[in-house]
Amino acid sequence: MLRNKAQHPKRRILIVVLVGVFFCILYLVIILSNSQGGSSPVAMPRFDVGSTISEPGQQAGVATDEPAEASSSTANQGELRPEEEPHQNQNLEAIRAELYLIEDYRPSFVHGYKGPEHQKYIVLHDTEGDALPQSVVDWWEGNGNLVAAHFVIGVDGTVVQCVPMDNIAHHAGFGNAGHNEYYGVTDESRDDRLGTVPIGSWAPDYGMNSYSIGIEMVHVGGSGYYPPAQLQALDKLIAYIDAYYGFESAIIDHKAWRTGNSDTSPEFAQYLANYQAYRSHTGA
Repeated sequence: MLRNKAQHPKRRILIVVLVGVFFCILYLVIILSNSQGGSSPVAMPRFDVGSTISEPGQQAGVATDEPAEASSSTANQGELRPEEEPHQNQNLEAIRAELYLIEDYRPSFVHGYKGPEHQKYIVLHDTEGDALPQSVVDWWEGNGNLVAAHFVIGVDGTVVQCVPMDNIAHHAGFGNAGHNEYYGVTDESRDDRLGTVPIGSWAPDYGMNSYSIGIEMVHVGGSGYYPPAQLQALDKLIAYIDAYYGFESAIIDHKAWRTGNSDTSPEFAQYLANYQAYRSHTGA
């Protein structure tokens, strides 16, 4: 009896060994079959440099019904796709969309060409009246003086553009003697000077129109503050002009060009300083 009990463990060991050999052979057969079919025995996930790891249940490159979350990865940061490349016109349109801008071009207000190579200044004016911007433009055209600014901003923030920015408008007129040189502008033939009337030997310089954008704000000097909507519109309009040309023009008011002008008014003085320093009426 003791002999039979000793033999049973040996048989069990033999059976376990044989079963193990059988499964090893079976595994080798499966591996050989897969390799002959051209597939890898174990499919491992592949991550290219710059790719993001998919959420559980989502394979890379396979669309799912669930919206993908924005990745915080900075891989490929320097490789912008064409639609992601900075584009001046895209920025320009975004800024323009924030303006309530009405285009009402009047051919009689155009006095020559003024491309980016000639743009230097933004000249701010007051209308010295309280009419709506559209009425201001109509009055300019009706009086036959051929004088106009490129833009008029109403107290409610409405902006009317009556002269394209790449054209000369007669808004600044004659300036003090020596101001052509002081402001780096020249009195040259691009301006047709139609409708101009000299005002005296003390103000013979006539270069500013050819190098500037004119903006009129509906305001009467001494009448009080400029409404927030109007100032906010001016902020956006200046940003729009900057984006259009791709650079910042110097900001002055009309009386800086010619002594004795009333515009802009004394109540605009701090705003003017803020615009010149920060390009914003808030100074920030």
